[in-house]
Amino acid sequence: MIPVRGYEGRKVAVLGLGRSGLATARALIAGGAEPCLWDDSPEARANAEGAGFTLTDLTRANAWDEVAALIVSPGIPHLYPEPNKLIARAMAAGVPVDNDIGLFFRSWATPDWDELDTTPKVIAVTGSNGKSTTTALIHHILQVAGRPTQMAGNIGRGVLDIEPAQDGEVVVLELSSYQTELARSLTPDIAVFTNLSPDHLDRHGGLGGYFAAKRRLFAEGGPDRAVVGVDEVEGRFLANQLSQGAGDDRVIRVSSGSKLEGPGWSVFARKGFLAEWRKGRQVASIDLREIGGLPGAHNHQNACAAYAATRTLGLAPKLIEQALQSFEGLPHRSQLVGEKDGVRFVNDSKATNVDSAAKALQAFPKIRWIAGGLGKDGGISALKPHLGSVVKAYLIGHSARDFALELGETPHEICETMERAVARAAAEAEAGEVVLLAPAAASFDQYPNFEKRGEDFAARVQALIA
Repeated sequence: MIPVRGYEGRKVAVLGLGRSGLATARALIAGGAEPCLWDDSPEARANAEGAGFTLTDLTRANAWDEVAALIVSPGIPHLYPEPNKLIARAMAAGVPVDNDIGLFFRSWATPDWDELDTTPKVIAVTGSNGKSTTTALIHHILQVAGRPTQMAGNIGRGVLDIEPAQDGEVVVLELSSYQTELARSLTPDIAVFTNLSPDHLDRHGGLGGYFAAKRRLFAEGGPDRAVVGVDEVEGRFLANQLSQGAGDDRVIRVSSGSKLEGPGWSVFARKGFLAEWRKGRQVASIDLREIGGLPGAHNHQNACAAYAATRTLGLAPKLIEQALQSFEGLPHRSQLVGEKDGVRFVNDSKATNVDSAAKALQAFPKIRWIAGGLGKDGGISALKPHLGSVVKAYLIGHSARDFALELGETPHEICETMERAVARAAAEAEAGEVVLLAPAAASFDQYPNFEKRGEDFAARVQALIA
């Protein structure tokens, strides 16, 4: 646990009592603060009380007396589409609003670090797609290299729930736009931007607000090194804003599919090969084509970002290549869950938007595609250029019929449920084809989250191939 510093003997309100909220409460107590806990959900309040916490009804008129700060869980809106009523009340009262990420960065470094031989570092990863895989891959590379490391944030543990720093440790954080937007302190040593595609637009008031939330990690964080995906205009803009010139190697540009030129530092993948260039010449190359845990161009971009981040720490290319070879991938992200009679079954339930689904569709040559769920604004019309690899689509969930109208000449079948979709796809699939779950939609019509949707797919596949 990381004891929160700066609030000793003071009241700190905590709104939202999920994983991060309860971890925040424990860290505040460890730092000598008095947490005042509340959640709008009766179930969450009951769970907190069951865990031994005392609640403070923040809806009462006098509840905000002498409160030094309000710490908000990521899922609670503070600006768009409209602020939560208690957050609006705190802001009206002049109470600073922060989150656990802000508390982490103000509390992570301690005077004890003066006794360490090698100062601990933080690598923070943000972006629309690939940030979980990139975060886990950086963590895995560090483990293979024998470096002390912890992984937290939007993946794994809450940031305040990790252990205090060891000598030379590297903490790897996955940070969502919800987290970067509100944190009052953002000071990573290395910051990574994977890519940008439209998502969470209602929460951020549009694409510009969404990008601005990601950009805070770099503009306000002031990292020593920035690894920036430049396959979209926003990434190119960000890299340009951070760089002092073409040869500024504090900014490492990353691409999947484009050769990056110039005197600066770049890492890119083309035709399955990762290349590192510095000062106008190639210094390393890795063949990514047969790495099972990183299939497709989108995972090659993740590999480039992780490679660049760990190179800034001085790790050798051969060591990084060894770690890439042993990376098994993450559940629900291009995860191979089974194979039978030459047919592979791949779970990419995390492909909840059009951009991530497009990347999944480009990863395999012949696909039986399971898609659908709670569709997002714009439907799947943007996927038309990527449907050439789809042998047939099997559509599920709330948006099945809407998706069917957008598929044009692509063969499809409305299956409604995962059970029927897996059965039909498996029955029709031929050797050399991939049955791919890449929904291009949220899961909330049929499942509580994308993880449960992926688990259902995997369980039904295992029942068929057993």
